[in-house]
Parts: sequence; structure tokens; C-alpha cells
Amino acid sequence: MLKVVPSGQACGATVTGVDLSGPLDEGTIREIRKHWLEHLVLAFPDQDLSDADLVRITDLLGGVGDDPYFESIAPDNPVVALTRRADEQAPVFAESWHSDWSFKADPPIGTCLYSLVVPPVGGNTGFVNLIKALSEMPETLRRQLEGRNALHSAAGAYAPEGAYGERERGSDRSMKIRYSADARDVYPHPFIHRHPETGRASLFGCRGYIVGVEGMAGDAAADLIRTLYEWQTQEAFQYTHKWLPRMLVIWDNRVVLHRAYGGYDGYARELHRTTIRSNPDRFLSLAAG
Repeated sequence: MLKVVPSGQACGATVTGVDLSGPLDEGTIREIRKHWLEHLVLAFPDQDLSDADLVRITDLLGGVGDDPYFESIAPDNPVVALTRRADEQAPVFAESWHSDWSFKADPPIGTCLYSLVVPPVGGNTGFVNLIKALSEMPETLRRQLEGRNALHSAAGAYAPEGAYGERERGSDRSMKIRYSADARDVYPHPFIHRHPETGRASLFGCRGYIVGVEGMAGDAAADLIRTLYEWQTQEAFQYTHKWLPRMLVIWDNRVVLHRAYGGYDGYARELHRTTIRSNPDRFLSLAAG
């Protein structure tokens, strides 16, 4: 029987009472899904998972999605290793708030992250509850966002001129990141959307991958994007997750932001990641089959 303990922060809960390394029946899958949609971020401690287990769990939650600018562990293994050596000097990866791959035409619904090596200090992951951020937003700001599309692009991160582009040549980063001119593509997504499974209204994305506002001049768009960022990333909307070894965390990319924290210089860290593709009904057919 699952035991679910909320974090006491803006979102997040810890789940025990299930062994994710073995087969999961339909009832358990549905219960996990229910708590995931309620708490947005779930942590499963004390799980002994292989990469094959991680892929299987990802399939049950919606299917394995692609990670366009990461290299997977092997051609026949879609898992991505998020690594940092104890002596690594490159900046910590993903320290800015973001929604995973929000710049895609069809962004992923979630992410799975499993910890293998956890430093004794630092290395937390931050989350922002975008449902809560919207529900408490001043009406004056909300009216500026309603009915508008944000323009999302990965250029600042993964284009040749981006933060992880050509300037990283010769760096000692151990994580395998690739860049491409395709990162300059731009896709519109509504600032405010309704969760396709729960119907709850939420913000989507933030400054960084949001590079403009459809139909709005540059300076005005930049002001609106900055104002939104300052509102949605307030501490009142945040959950800070502290890792333990052998812990699986899954989050709903449609309604949270996340970021990595450093603070563990001199220690190694390794987590394995999969992306849950945009197919929220897949788990039902898999469970039934």
C-alpha cells in the first residue's frame, strides 16, 4: 500500500510502500498517477533501479521521449547520465529555472530522474508550482498574459552561440551535451494553459526559453517576461528537493519549473534521466495490456 507524505512546501511528496524494480499492476500505476497529478513532484526513496527499470517506468507514465541536445548513454539505451566529477570546473548544468524542452512544438509531459551518486552537501533540485503561482497572481498581471502566446526557443542554451555551444569546446564538462543550429527555431505556447488531465489552469515556462511575446514589441515583451519571472519564482511557490542515493523523482513538466543547485564542489554527482513524451494516455493502454 502506498504511503504518501507531502513535502509541506509549495508542491512535492515522498512515496513509499512500492518497489519500482518489479512489475506494477494497473491499480498501482493508476494510484501513482493520481498522486503525481496532485503533488506535481513525487520522490520514491530506497529504489534499486537499473536503466532498463527507468525506461520501463517512463513507458508506463507516457512513453520515452527524445532529449534533443543530450547524448544518451548508448545507442540502445535512451537514458541520459547527468554527471559531474569531483574535480570538474565547468559551471553546474541547468542552474536557471526552466521547463524541460518547452521550446519544442510538443513539449514532454514530465521527467524521471534517478540518483546513483549524491554529494554529502549541496546538489539540491528546486521546483516551482506554476498552478499556485497563477492562482495567486495579481489580476493586473494575469490580464496581460491571458490569450497571449509566449515565444520559446533554445537558442540561448543550445545554439552554436549559446551557453552550451561552441564556447564549451575544450571545457572539462563530463555530461555529454550537443548543440545545433536547430536550437534557433521558435515555437509559440500560451502563457496560461489548462492541464490536459486535471483541467487546472497553470502558467507554462519562464524567461530563458521564453524569448518573446507573439504580437508584442521587443521592449514591452522583455518587460512582461521579466515581470512574470519575478512573480513566478518567488520562494512561496517553491519546493526544494534534497536527494538521497537510490531515489527516483518524477515531475510534471506541464505545471512546474525546476533548476539545479550547486554547492558540492569537490564531490561527484551522478543521476540518470529519462524524458516522458507527450502522450498522457499511453500508461492506460500499457497498464491494461
